[in-house]
Amino acid sequence: MTEDIERNEHSRRQRTPQETARPATVAAVLSPFDSHTHGNDKRESDAKLEEAVGLARAIDLDVRLKASAPLRRMTPATLIGKGVVERMKEAVEEHGIGLVVVDDKLTPVQQRNLEKAWNAKVIDRTGLILEIFGARAQTHEGRLQVELAALDYQRGRLVRSWTHLERQRGGFGFLGGPGESQIEIDRRLIGERIVKIKRDLESVRKTRAVNRSGRKKARLPTVALVGYTNAGKSTLFNRLSGASVMAKDLLFATLDPTMRSIKLPSGKPCVISDTVGFVSDLPTHLVAAFRATLEEVVEADLIVHVRDVAHPDSERQRADVEEVLRALGAIEEGGATPMIEALNKIDELPPETRRVLQTRASTGAERERQFPISALDGEGVDQLLVAIEDFLNRSAQAREVSVPLSDGATLAWLYRHGEVRSRHDDDEVAHLTVAMDPAAVAQFERRQAR
Repeated sequence: MTEDIERNEHSRRQRTPQETARPATVAAVLSPFDSHTHGNDKRESDAKLEEAVGLARAIDLDVRLKASAPLRRMTPATLIGKGVVERMKEAVEEHGIGLVVVDDKLTPVQQRNLEKAWNAKVIDRTGLILEIFGARAQTHEGRLQVELAALDYQRGRLVRSWTHLERQRGGFGFLGGPGESQIEIDRRLIGERIVKIKRDLESVRKTRAVNRSGRKKARLPTVALVGYTNAGKSTLFNRLSGASVMAKDLLFATLDPTMRSIKLPSGKPCVISDTVGFVSDLPTHLVAAFRATLEEVVEADLIVHVRDVAHPDSERQRADVEEVLRALGAIEEGGATPMIEALNKIDELPPETRRVLQTRASTGAERERQFPISALDGEGVDQLLVAIEDFLNRSAQAREVSVPLSDGATLAWLYRHGEVRSRHDDDEVAHLTVAMDPAAVAQFERRQAR
């Protein structure tokens, strides 16, 4: 086990009266890492461990112990080796740990065996993320999505959760036939609840589709903010929109999607959406459960990938986000979907590193795709907005149109649905050069034909 299990200073901080009244669960975090992949790269294993500790703290766990453990080969019964299990057992007993978070995927059997070995509750990475999602979801839709993911996860673990109810019991026909075991009843009830939630989420999906259709008819382009959790999406969203979405230095601070209309530099409106943050090794069924929400990303006219460039693993986080976006079908190999990067938190970089980043972004090959910003103090945000508008206008077609000055409704329509690049008026007619996207052009032609 690398880095002998250490006592966390966080656990010794002064507590508020509220925290004293309701003590947090005393926890340990164990982060196995593939020694074949990472070798002796201490920085990568430490970053993986710190992220796991951050996830645990996101639901107010009092993390007293944290440790990394090389995983040279997977042990079927416990995932980790016998020596690690024994050392963790001693540490768990010494520090009175009631919960151990294993930052990996555990089978139900492995989870049960570790709980027996350590005499403590054990959850894996998926279970921890589900706990965070359950604590963060505020809207009806968000709670439905969390419940769907949790039920799907729980259904495969009934053999572990309900071992004390495996006895057979009689039934009355309406609650399960004679001889049906409790575990079968619970599995059936969970299945029925999953079907109902999926129906409700399908209704949500249809409502979102109607809303998107309405925005397209009104020619309101949509920009989706995506990124690794805690990259600063909500802080940027608040700065752009004047909203007050919760923005804290906390993993998964945002779970429920939020949309606002903002003004681009030209004065044209667009809709911007703040989405749930991604994280490495995000379980497939969690992505599937949030597909209704993440459709806003798939259907967006432009994706803005908000990156924390001050984070030591910024490049790895970038790859993790793009992997999820590809799984959703939001981006394709070769970059078919427009996406730019907001390189956030430059205010946290050393001055020299910051200058190099800004020079590279303004003169390098990525100068039209990467924009250094500080969502916290606003530096670079104006340039980002100009870039957003430029990307949204790239599909626009410039055309010359002439409209009678008396037709104020058509003139107003052109200003709302296109970019008026030039205009000169004679006695009775306004002559304009207007850039419009293909849908607006077709709509204008239909309007003129009436």
